[in-house]
Amino acid sequence: MSDPETGDPEIRDDRAAGRLEAVSGGEVVGRVEYFVLESPERALVPVHTVVEPAHEGKGIAGSLARELYALAGREHRAVASLCPYVTKWAERHPDEASPAGQDLLAAAKDWLRAHPGRF
Repeated sequence: MSDPETGDPEIRDDRAAGRLEAVSGGEVVGRVEYFVLESPERALVPVHTVVEPAHEGKGIAGSLARELYALAGREHRAVASLCPYVTKWAERHPDEASPAGQDLLAAAKDWLRAHPGRF
């Protein structure tokens, strides 16, 4: 459900599907598609951010990026962003989003290349 006071969408993690979803009025209005990397360190790897056209410009993508980093923090995981939007968001919010090391980013890219049908 959305927050009834602010109208902000609820953000929920569908780990099995690899999606962090923004839900408003019972419908998914935005999502970050990601995978979980275990080596060389534990990380969440966002690949795509999508906001439905009717919901663009409402801060949904930023809310999803913020929650992705918060989720990673709660799980003691890094974020190795391969998603252009999440990467730009992290650059604008360095206090909330620690950058990933080059080894971790390389491992994330290798995983993505090894699973071409995943995204």
